[in-house]
Amino acid sequence: MKDLVPIALAQGILRTIANILTIAQSVVKNKSDFQAIADKCETIRDILQRATEDATEDDLRGPLGHVLSQLNKSVNRINSEAASKTEQRFWQRFFSVTIDRDQIAQWEKDLDRVIALFNFEAIVRIATEPPSRPAMLYGRDGLVAELTNLVVNDEHLALIGPGGMGKSSVAKAIINELLIMEKFANQRFFATYDGLDPSTITFRTFMTRFARALGIEITGSDPVRQISTFLRSASALIVLDNAETFEEASASSVPGYISQAIAEMANIPGVILILMSCSRRNAPNVQWITKDIPPLDLGSAQAAFFQIYHHASRSEAEENVKGLLEELDFHPLSINILANAAQQNGWSPTTLLKRWNDQHSKVLDSGKGRLQSLSDTMQLSLSLPSVQNLGEDGCRVLAIIAFLPQGLNESLASYLLPSLSQVDTICDVLCMQSLVYRQDNFLKVLAPIRHYVQDSLQALDSMCLQEIRAFYYRTVASCSKERDQYADTIISDHLNIEHVVAFNLANILDDAEETYNACWQFLECLERHLPRPTTLNLAISNIIENSSTWALKALCLSNLVWLYHTLSQHAEAIQAFQAAEALYLTSGNPEDMGNCLITRADLLRCQAPADELFVKSSDDHLWGLQSKIMHCLAKFYHGGDTVQVHTHLEDLLVQHVGSGNARTLEDIYQGLAEVASYEDRLPKAMDILQKIIEMDGQSAEGALWSTMWKAHVVSKQGDYNLARELIRTASEPFQFFALRSAHTFIHKSYGSACIELTAGEWDRAKSYFTATIEACNMQSNLMLKALSIRGLGEIAFAHNDFALATQLFEETRLFCDEMGVPPQYLYSCTPFSNLQDKFKGWSLFLEVASSLYYIHGKEVTRQIQDILRHGFEDSRSSSCPRITAANSQFGYWLAHLEVTDDPRAGRMLRELDLRHLLGLKKLTMGNHESPIGVVLQFTMLAIGSYFQYWFTTARILDRFRKLGL
Repeated sequence: MKDLVPIALAQGILRTIANILTIAQSVVKNKSDFQAIADKCETIRDILQRATEDATEDDLRGPLGHVLSQLNKSVNRINSEAASKTEQRFWQRFFSVTIDRDQIAQWEKDLDRVIALFNFEAIVRIATEPPSRPAMLYGRDGLVAELTNLVVNDEHLALIGPGGMGKSSVAKAIINELLIMEKFANQRFFATYDGLDPSTITFRTFMTRFARALGIEITGSDPVRQISTFLRSASALIVLDNAETFEEASASSVPGYISQAIAEMANIPGVILILMSCSRRNAPNVQWITKDIPPLDLGSAQAAFFQIYHHASRSEAEENVKGLLEELDFHPLSINILANAAQQNGWSPTTLLKRWNDQHSKVLDSGKGRLQSLSDTMQLSLSLPSVQNLGEDGCRVLAIIAFLPQGLNESLASYLLPSLSQVDTICDVLCMQSLVYRQDNFLKVLAPIRHYVQDSLQALDSMCLQEIRAFYYRTVASCSKERDQYADTIISDHLNIEHVVAFNLANILDDAEETYNACWQFLECLERHLPRPTTLNLAISNIIENSSTWALKALCLSNLVWLYHTLSQHAEAIQAFQAAEALYLTSGNPEDMGNCLITRADLLRCQAPADELFVKSSDDHLWGLQSKIMHCLAKFYHGGDTVQVHTHLEDLLVQHVGSGNARTLEDIYQGLAEVASYEDRLPKAMDILQKIIEMDGQSAEGALWSTMWKAHVVSKQGDYNLARELIRTASEPFQFFALRSAHTFIHKSYGSACIELTAGEWDRAKSYFTATIEACNMQSNLMLKALSIRGLGEIAFAHNDFALATQLFEETRLFCDEMGVPPQYLYSCTPFSNLQDKFKGWSLFLEVASSLYYIHGKEVTRQIQDILRHGFEDSRSSSCPRITAANSQFGYWLAHLEVTDDPRAGRMLRELDLRHLLGLKKLTMGNHESPIGVVLQFTMLAIGSYFQYWFTTARILDRFRKLGL
């Protein structure tokens, strides 16, 4: 610093000041009392630099020399007295606090007097320039504009958020907005309170920092009055950065004085304050507009990252980096640190991902200070007195919130953590300091904070974990089909429960049986109330198999099957059943093994007849009748003779009399109703379904589905109003089941769509199908989603929108692939969901698809390619070589495109005059027995398929059959 001061006298003053600070650091016991002296010394350094800039020794003969002389005397006297105290008390620990305070007060007065001389002589005024707009500020334009308008309209702002969220950057952008500069001109001030310890800050320190930002120095005993007088001279915008430092001052009287001072200055006409803080403990008696600074959006986060990182192009690295940014919750500071670390270390995107997966928050500690280290930022928040006062319980709660993927359910906090009597108070403090945030009744942490807590703070408290596990396990054990308080808890906390179960399956050895039971019970609850994919499949598969776990693991797998089934994941369901069957067999449990076997055979009807499995299961005396029923129905679903199926079911009904098994009787009746409906014996189907509804002991769920099946039959009879009424009233007597996680809604919505489609009410049908698809997306129900998309395809087909119909039918086929269900068996699992025969778009699509592309695949295309290539080569001998060559060329390149995805094929296709080709159809169709005619037939088929004119292509297929092709 002294090198910047050209005058020797001033350089000597600086050396003396440095010595004073050194003595104070090593001698003074009550350093908080000395903070004001330190601040004044910093002020004097700034004054000397500015006052002596471009000055010479000749200037010492003027006012500058007088003031420097006075200052030199003061600092020398302070230095001498401090040194003297050191010598006198060398063998004592420290001199008394009373003497220190009195002496320090005298030194403050001396320095104030000299600083006042600088102001009086008008030698220099420290006019602190506001910081410039941040060079990198992404995704904040809308926010800055919104906040700028508030400031222009004389509103005080409190910008709140955890460290690293970009509060300071937003404020710096605001202070440099054109509207702000026009209104406040050079009366824009930025006071920062970083680097101060909240446990030692004093009111004087706060006011000194405030005054320094304004460009004035405090000279009297009433700094508020001095600053207020200055601010009344013109409109001013004052930014107070890192406000949590003084808001959290530990001395009981300090925050009160500071709050009063802020309120008094906020009430000065023309003065506007912007306060940035991690804390929500903002000064009272000020009408703050509080704004939580949100994370970045994905696009802005990517832009910020790639502005720094250049070791791979954005197009190459974007996909990998996208997931990483999402893991950071788009936290601005973490993104900046990560991008700089990757850039400085020359990491490729792959290496960056590996570093993150291996080290997590450690990667975010690439430097020192809160702007380069996540841990430093976190330590600043954790060291705040209000957080420190929480003790170990505060860290325990923070660790639990970081552990639970959804965060802590605030309404259940006292039940989840009963040993922490002050858990609500702890959560309030953590939220007030922005370490956690509230969202949808949960207390959550940002991902970077979660990683820091898990990596660096402390291990999970075993008692807290045990309490959480006990509460969640009791909840799933108490859950039933009814939508009660237990079901509500599972729906609200489902991800937390899943995580706790998975964690315990992997880590807890004691009470393992309790965890296994909780696992299958939770899966059962999910299937009933919130069907969705689960991560427990991996945890279950990793259970070590031995005599104590065989049956329990099989039970978990069995319940996983029903969740898969509800989600239309048939292939996964069958695999899980096979694994469960083997475990039941190993554990010596033939009854449950037989149950799995017959149910697996029934599920397979969606893919193909499962005769072998049905025969195997019917050999078991426990499951013979049920197996025969299911086997009979499976044959019916796959095109078996309906008369034989009907006769067989009637025989089974006779066998069943007196068995007392209502579920078996219901299955037989359902099969008879399905056969009657298929044979258009609709009144008979209605009678049978009514019998199911009126059966003794019939469940509300069974009655619900039977009523909806009746609506399907009624719609086939043409009584659409009655069908609608049945759908509307289907679930009214069963309110506990209504809208159970949208499961009932999906079926009712789909049933309504089918009725409206049959009635020719296209718009209403489309609306219901669309609503069903949206609900299926929430429930991950692929089956009804596929059926609904097919329904939309039929609507498009009926309106001659063949391109859209093709798109929708192809989407349906893709869902069939995903479910492991051949498209022709789509309705085998749900025959009452089928549409009437008059809707032929889907079957026509499957006929064309199976003939050319989707079943035989590219082998057929290669055959066409060979034929077309041959025809193209032979076209020179044709009576119309140009015409035949053009047709063959189009077909060749089309097939080539299908097989190789060669971009040349696409260019060649665009160069052909398709209208001319299609116009020549009659010229060569008559000669279909010639090679050229065959080539054109295949070419037209290829053209039709390529342009999705499969409805025309189907007619061409008839000509192929006549040709024996």
